[in-house]
Amino acid sequence: MSNGFVILPPVKPSPPPDRRDAIVYVVDDEAPVRRALATLMRSVDMHVETFSSTEEFLHFARPAVPSCLLLDVRLRNKNGLAFQQEIVQSGLGIPVLFMTGHGDIEMSVKAMKSGAMDFFAKPFRDQDMLDAIGQALARDATRLASENVAAGLRASYGTLSPREKEVLPFVLAGLLNKQIASEMNLSEITVKVHRGQVMRKLNARSLPDLVRKAEALGIEPHESRDSQVLRGGTGDARR
Repeated sequence: MSNGFVILPPVKPSPPPDRRDAIVYVVDDEAPVRRALATLMRSVDMHVETFSSTEEFLHFARPAVPSCLLLDVRLRNKNGLAFQQEIVQSGLGIPVLFMTGHGDIEMSVKAMKSGAMDFFAKPFRDQDMLDAIGQALARDATRLASENVAAGLRASYGTLSPREKEVLPFVLAGLLNKQIASEMNLSEITVKVHRGQVMRKLNARSLPDLVRKAEALGIEPHESRDSQVLRGGTGDARR
């Protein structure tokens, strides 16, 4: 935890989402391109929503399902690369695939460095586009699953009582029940009950599992008074 990284409980890669339950968003200011792409997506049973501008896309009520954004680089009122930056800064985690009729290597490199999944120069092979979209939807399904795990963990932590939240950091530090009891001026049986409730409410199968979940929540272990003395107390204590 000291390295600044937050470690979430592991999430297995999600299976490819049902195409009817996922959405491909297309933003292109050319109507013929939008129609052609919509026809392509629907030919393989993909749900597609098309927009002529980024503003239309942003005002669309997007459900929390696996999705990806197929974005034209050169739009009339907005540069696609600039819009990608806005998406990243807003925290919208949707995978982005670029397409352009005027692309170059520098532009594609910039897009990929900013997190785009792919960059297509028009005209492109339909199958290449469909393959890239399938990968983007699978990645977004995994992202949503991870976010659901994190949200569920936060909700579980919210069910802990104030005393259980006080006990948790001592448990994370590896203290025994009698040591925690001494630190908190509680009876050992009371600590045992609180400890059990913490494990149950957080659905932790073991102490290492509890530690991983606490790391995801940003909860640090609590040092005991004895360890604090040994680490930073008198010279005699350190020898």
